[in-house]
Amino acid sequence: MAKFYKVTLTKLEREQLIGIIKKGKHKSQIYRNAYILINTDEGEFSDKVTNAEISKVLKVGMRTIDRVKKRFIKEGFEACLSRRPTARTYEKKMNGDVEAHLISIACSEPPTGFVKWSLRMLADKMVELSYIESVSHETVRGVLKKRIKTVES
Repeated sequence: MAKFYKVTLTKLEREQLIGIIKKGKHKSQIYRNAYILINTDEGEFSDKVTNAEISKVLKVGMRTIDRVKKRFIKEGFEACLSRRPTARTYEKKMNGDVEAHLISIACSEPPTGFVKWSLRMLADKMVELSYIESVSHETVRGVLKKRIKTVES
């Protein structure tokens, strides 16, 4: 990493990290980040430990240590211990009209030679009839599962 980040913890922050490590239930990422922050601390209450030693003991990469230090400096103590919410958004492929067509096909007679519709056959039929450009059998499964639950409730 081009920049070097110097972590300096206050006594209160250090006590909070030790509290996280010694008691309570936390996710493994929080424990890992707490150990990294305590060991990379360069303040007056710290034991001087190199990144290489931390990497060897905690079995994490040097980049991970650098990322934790960078996040601590840029975003703060609390942000460093919590996970970032995901920024990805997924656009739904199926709207109500397409779902209605899927259900009508699923309720119809299966093709000749088959006893019932398979998820893959339903997905292929939806594309063949141009109700949707492309669809996975898993998407079909999810829609049908959702519909069956609402009917049974």
